[in-house]
Amino acid sequence: MSFSSLDNSVKTSIMIPTGSEITDQKNREQRGLLSGSLSQDNSCLTTQFLFVINRAIEKDLSLHSCRLTRDYDIRLGHVYEQGADFMTKAKKKQTKKKTKTVRKAMSKTRRTSKKTKPKAKKAGGKGIKTTHRASKKVKPKTTKASRRKTKKIAKEVVEEISEKEQPLHSTAEEMARGQREISVAEFFIKNRHLLGFDNPRKALLTTIKEGVDNSLDACEEAGVLPEVRISIAPAKEDNRFQVTIEDNGPGILKKQIPKIFAKLLYGSKFHRLKMSRGQQGIGISAAGMYGQLTTGKPIAITSKISPSRPAHHYKLEIDAKKNEPRIIVDETVKWPVKRGTKVEIELEAKFQKGRQSVEEYLEQTAIANPHVSLRFMTPDGQAKVYKRVSKQLPKLTREIKPHPYGVELGVLIKMLHDTKSRTLQSFLHSDFSRVSLRVAKTICEKAKVSERSRPARIARQEADHLLKAINHTRIMNPPTDCLAPIGDELILAGLKKQIEADFFTAVTRPPAVYRGNPFQIEAGLAYGGSLKADGLARVLRYANRVPLLYQQSACAITRSVLNTSWRNYGLQQSAGALPTGPLVIMVHIASVWVPFTSESKEAVAHYPEIIKEIRLALQECGRKLAKFVRRRRKAAESERKKAFIQKYIPHIAIALREMLELSDRQEKTMVKQLTDVLERSRS
Repeated sequence: MSFSSLDNSVKTSIMIPTGSEITDQKNREQRGLLSGSLSQDNSCLTTQFLFVINRAIEKDLSLHSCRLTRDYDIRLGHVYEQGADFMTKAKKKQTKKKTKTVRKAMSKTRRTSKKTKPKAKKAGGKGIKTTHRASKKVKPKTTKASRRKTKKIAKEVVEEISEKEQPLHSTAEEMARGQREISVAEFFIKNRHLLGFDNPRKALLTTIKEGVDNSLDACEEAGVLPEVRISIAPAKEDNRFQVTIEDNGPGILKKQIPKIFAKLLYGSKFHRLKMSRGQQGIGISAAGMYGQLTTGKPIAITSKISPSRPAHHYKLEIDAKKNEPRIIVDETVKWPVKRGTKVEIELEAKFQKGRQSVEEYLEQTAIANPHVSLRFMTPDGQAKVYKRVSKQLPKLTREIKPHPYGVELGVLIKMLHDTKSRTLQSFLHSDFSRVSLRVAKTICEKAKVSERSRPARIARQEADHLLKAINHTRIMNPPTDCLAPIGDELILAGLKKQIEADFFTAVTRPPAVYRGNPFQIEAGLAYGGSLKADGLARVLRYANRVPLLYQQSACAITRSVLNTSWRNYGLQQSAGALPTGPLVIMVHIASVWVPFTSESKEAVAHYPEIIKEIRLALQECGRKLAKFVRRRRKAAESERKKAFIQKYIPHIAIALREMLELSDRQEKTMVKQLTDVLERSRS
């Protein structure tokens, strides 16, 4: 039944004007009309239903008074159409019941009138009274049960229609009420895959990598040969592990411990241009956040800075809304070491062996850091030791100033406002590297800006001219004492320590620059030996001495290896694939700022300058490898020919004995002489 088939009185009582015509006063009048203007012809049940619908509409109007649009009127029309169907069915049911009762009363009256005709009038009156009483009894009464049933049905109708309708559009005020500041910790909790915590297996590797990197950086800056102990122990619950990383570094001051381990984007390496493993100030605090997220347990830190001072023990959590540390435990403990730091994190993880595992990471770390001693305790209780092969620490690096070629307009404007220099010429000379007073004056002349101008008063247009002048001025490359490459000798020592091969080579390229940032590429090869001869070459990628195990296809190092023509160096290679053969390729990039593709630091971005330097380093290693391969193949061919000739020397001696009638002794002497001639000729 449709809305149009209702009685006119009912229809009139529930009509609602369009949303554009409704005001608060009209809403009140309309709701009064719904509850008070019902026709007397309607049944009591209809009255109950309209009362319930009226209450539902009243509630809905109060919640959505700001959304009275044409769509809302249509929604109310659907409600009343459903209500009309319900009322019509209830009315039919009542009428049917009433008609049946009246018929029974009339038949009873007829039977009575036939038996007593003289009393027909009285009986008839009685019969009429009976009929009247019967008709009274069938009138619907407003009982509690009927009211509950009516309310229930009305509520179901309204809910069903509300579920089917589309959500209404929000207003500007409602959208403004939902906006608020997002904390850095909250962002990374929802996007933890950006930090390398995609799955339990990778989360375990990332946690250990961040802890080991921090330990090595601290030890090298303090001039201490690193000794790092890593332990992975199963926890009481399934799929949980207790990770412990301990080093012999200089330790951490008490007041710095909470911020270093329980606050994201806090560190000392982000603002300085100097080679280091850590860059962003996220890693170890993100590992603690992941442990807190998956197990609900805090990160535990014990640190000691001197043998004469006590060790400080903390248990910390991250307040995600504020990105601030929450201290659970702060106490002084006895720790029988001279100095160092120990970090303990319980987290949900998965331990596996093989590729992209903790063991592979530690093995590759030992290759690129031959001065490091690593001791690893597996969950099975097995101890693995990676001994150091060199006592030579990496050379100390110096922090440099930004190079003009790597500065963008917004950064230049900020530097102009923040500088303490009084003139533009002194600003260019003191705040940038490789800019002398003469070069600074040349830049100002090309930009048509006075060298005595106040830097803080330089306008945006003048700063733009200044930047263009910098790019058109020849400036020396930045200094390279901020870099600490591994070196050819230590690369060979690291490869020989972990890989059994017949040939090793290494190359260190001269420093280069991308976006004003100095970088240096190193490459190494290991060929033959126990390496698989029928498989693809293995690629070891490093950035600032840190192994990169994931996102190999997205890395500039992998692209450079694939684009190198290894066929020219005596190796087999399919189109767009790695070379085939017993080969290990190692590539290391050292830079003050490695351009990673994401916060997880798993792949190097594809800068043309970086790809070019990697390609040149690989080609230089390839030429050395080609000499070895050709020499080896030549030696193998000579051995094959020698073996072939040696096979027929006895037959030649027999033939000569028969032709010359020689004795057996002479025959043996001839075989020996022919063998000596063959050896001298092949050598």
